[in-house]
Amino acid sequence: MTTLRVAACQTPEILGDPEAALTYIEDFARRTDADLLLFPECFLQGYLVDPAHVIHHAINLESARFATIRKRLEPIGPTLVFGMIEEDAGDYFNSVVVVTRGRLEGRYRKTCLMPGESVFTPGTEYPTFKINGIRYGISICSDTQHPEPAAHVAAQGARMLLVSAQNMMRRPTAERWKDEHHRMRIERARETGMWLVSSDVTGTRGEDRIGYGPTSVISPTGVVVTQVPLLTTGTAIAELFGDDEAQGFR
Repeated sequence: MTTLRVAACQTPEILGDPEAALTYIEDFARRTDADLLLFPECFLQGYLVDPAHVIHHAINLESARFATIRKRLEPIGPTLVFGMIEEDAGDYFNSVVVVTRGRLEGRYRKTCLMPGESVFTPGTEYPTFKINGIRYGISICSDTQHPEPAAHVAAQGARMLLVSAQNMMRRPTAERWKDEHHRMRIERARETGMWLVSSDVTGTRGEDRIGYGPTSVISPTGVVVTQVPLLTTGTAIAELFGDDEAQGFR
């Protein structure tokens, strides 16, 4: 029987410090028994839509700098799925990369950008990947506000949607949205019949911003199987089986 153990990581927000982000990836990999680890949106360099931040920290996937990052990740056994700011031919993308033993397997570029994300160029493709015989695709944060990205992934026979998110918001907005994230993700799971696994940040930025999460696993019927408690770091773990059954653990 095919089995896939996926761990979604709820982490602190890290801004402009790829070294610290890589250390978190290594630490989660060391402490977590999983085949795949999922991390938040723009996790490597930190999510800010300020053009100066994006331009300074963006990384080309063909560059020596990214090759050094891949080399550092070679000793890690699980497949790593993490957000980053990508540069390609002078354009900037809000991307998620898939890396196994230091090998780049592919990337997804956010397609449904928010109005404030004009510094990024929207992606146009919906790649899927396979691990342990199970096909999956990727969405990034506000992609889940729209049915189309998940539908494109499901149409390729995927059984799981990984959602890399970053919801560090001003406090009134965060209070209003902290339950809405699950509502939208439940809709995407039910529409497509896929498992939905999401990773988000938590903590505070200064006095006016807070990130609750949520990081969770949602079944194809829209049940939140497991969730990292709000405002704590940790992992939500799903174990998927080839016979379409699954069980969630934290």
